[in-house]
Amino acid sequence: MNTKEIRRSLLRFVGNVSIVFLSNLLCKSLRLELINNDKFEAVVKDGKCVVGFWHGTMFYVWYFLRDKNFLGLTSQSKDGDLLAKNLRHWNYKVIRGSSSKDGDVALGILVDYAKNQGSVALTPDGPRGPKYKLKAGAVVTAKKSNLPLFLVGVAYEKKRVLHKSWDSFEIPKFFSKVRLVFSDPIYVNENLTYEETSKMIENCEVELNRVQNEASRFALSERA
Repeated sequence: MNTKEIRRSLLRFVGNVSIVFLSNLLCKSLRLELINNDKFEAVVKDGKCVVGFWHGTMFYVWYFLRDKNFLGLTSQSKDGDLLAKNLRHWNYKVIRGSSSKDGDVALGILVDYAKNQGSVALTPDGPRGPKYKLKAGAVVTAKKSNLPLFLVGVAYEKKRVLHKSWDSFEIPKFFSKVRLVFSDPIYVNENLTYEETSKMIENCEVELNRVQNEASRFALSERA
């Protein structure tokens, strides 16, 4: 290995360590408020579930779900590389890919893990959008694994918004308040037809937007 390769490897290592360290530091500084989380906590205490949340709000939710035997789905992009490193540090099992692109493989892994090992978390409008448009992965995983689906709205009292990203990605500021609003558990009957499943996906999109809007209203009232 020549000097340039050694330098590049060292910088990559330092960058990876810094990202994990800063993510932990930021998340630990946030003041958490939980809304309607009792049923979720009861399920994950002794069982498994599927959890979905919008891609642009995901920063803190991954941290919140750490150490709970979750599998996380991340994209194969450079941003996905960074997220995967954080998730492994937070004791997730990680798969790379998309539940829509080359979906059969990724979706099969999600369902198999949910049936036999643990819970599953994913951003149902990721990895490329459209923003706030729920794709099939979360609902189909819940359907085929017979696990409850929880949808989570997320809002930060103070944040930076990356407006040039497709999802308007949100990064909370240090010592801000973060609110997580949980849906009630959603059970997807494994015998639903294709048309009925499609309708369930539409309903879950409405519900995820509802809890997201509820979380956002809390954040707005906090600043008022």
